[in-house]
Amino acid sequence: MKDGIHPEYNDVVFQDISSDFAILTRSTIKSKETIKWEDGNEYPLVKVEVSSASHPFYTGKHKVLDSGGRVDRFKKRYGK
Repeated sequence: MKDGIHPEYNDVVFQDISSDFAILTRSTIKSKETIKWEDGNEYPLVKVEVSSASHPFYTGKHKVLDSGGRVDRFKKRYGK
């Protein structure tokens, strides 16, 4: 890799504001906010609206639409 052309890659905490879930990972994103993590160190904080802790697909609260029933009703209604 060439020197001086890549962004800084640092530890960052991403926090889901709806479920209060937080994860420490590495990213190139910049943030003015910081948070004290479990290990006692302070890291940049990025707040997100949706994460795996609050997304309906991952929590099991999503709804599956029955498209097959709609097709059958359409065929029955219009006769083809």
